[in-house]
Amino acid sequence: MPDRSQAHASHASENSEWLTLGQAARYLGVAQSTLRKWCDARRVPAFRTPGGHRRFRTSDLDAFVELSRPGSSSRDRPVILVLDDEPGIPAYLRACLEPDGYEVEEVNDAREGLRLLETRSLDLIMVEVSMPGADGWEMLRRFRAQRGEEAPPVILFSAASESDEQLALSLGAKAFFGRPLDPRRLVESAREVLPI
Repeated sequence: MPDRSQAHASHASENSEWLTLGQAARYLGVAQSTLRKWCDARRVPAFRTPGGHRRFRTSDLDAFVELSRPGSSSRDRPVILVLDDEPGIPAYLRACLEPDGYEVEEVNDAREGLRLLETRSLDLIMVEVSMPGADGWEMLRRFRAQRGEEAPPVILFSAASESDEQLALSLGAKAFFGRPLDPRRLVESAREVLPI
């Protein structure tokens, strides 16, 4: 069995730009707990010291940032589009799903959502029903009209309207969550519809 200290020395000699957890979190501009989750989900490579501490190469962090940019060509992670004009739910979904290995695109405008559907390969769409401009029902109809059977699965939700699950399912949605909206159920539903 190889000596761990020798393995550490050989790893360290490959790249002198090793950062501690705190340094790497500052480098990425995220909390240490977020970086830990990304490591546990194997999204960010890390080396473990014999004492159990994580060390990160700046080149690995730079590669992670590049893959996380909108429009990245990486298909390693399923892409979820969250369409909502309020920031709270999309931010919660991103915080819960990205550490699990999903990529979350947040859009607050129906037109931008339709444009993304044309230009990006999406694996799941989550739409707020009561958005101004084009509501979730109209968005679902447009998604179906644009892509037909090839349209990605859609989950509809609303913090303002009562449950309309029958209508949602009849229009082709995988699920509908109405008032009172529990964001945890949205996360669970996304994981069920699009397991990793």
